Amino acid sequence: MRTWRPLPTLLGERLWFPDPRTAPPEGLVAIGGDFSPQRLLLAYRSGIFPWTDNPITWWSPDPRGIFEFDRVHVPRSLRKVMRQVPFQLTHDRAFRQVMEGCAAPAPGREESWVTPAFIQAYTTLHRLGYAHSVEVWLDGQLVGGIYGVALGGFFAGESMFHRVSNASKVALVHLLEHLRQQGYVLFDTQMLTPVTRLLGATEIPRDEYLRRLAAALEKDCRF
Repeated sequence: MRTWRPLPTLLGERLWFPDPRTAPPEGLVAIGGDFSPQRLLLAYRSGIFPWTDNPITWWSPDPRGIFEFDRVHVPRSLRKVMRQVPFQLTHDRAFRQVMEGCAAPAPGREESWVTPAFIQAYTTLHRLGYAHSVEVWLDGQLVGGIYGVALGGFFAGESMFHRVSNASKVALVHLLEHLRQQGYVLFDTQMLTPVTRLLGATEIPRDEYLRRLAAALEKDCRF
């Protein structure tokens, strides 16, 4: 017996998204549209994020990966690295370079979803004050980083990279603590990875995520 599954919405020029609750658990909400700042910001405010650019696809999976700020787990081995390796951390100093690091081939990953179209779109969001990065430096060289989108008390972690062991984990731990201190209440990891699981990320139902997102957007936090 076949199971009926809703088809994703095809987007045109009109600036809108369907209710993400109508998407199947894997999360494909819509196809098409563009990467304009207005559409990207509407997507994040709606609990939706883009994943590919040819075609452009928009997603809202169920369940959703998040970090609870009071349940971040930093393994003892990582704490030791953070004490012993003289990493320097900065914010928004090399946003485009961080994205380019995320886009570069890495062991076990020949291609990245962070394409030139994504780099251009999110660099524009960065110039507008909505996208931010954390950079990790060692001996004056950029060796890791993470970037994402901030709205109200909500932060969507998009991608991270490392050129030195543990540099991306250091960036993520630093970012989580920074956001906690700034009063953020929701950190979206979209889907769990081995690294985010290691550091304590968890999953919640999409309905709960959307409720918490609405509350987070009401807050006024500065990155």
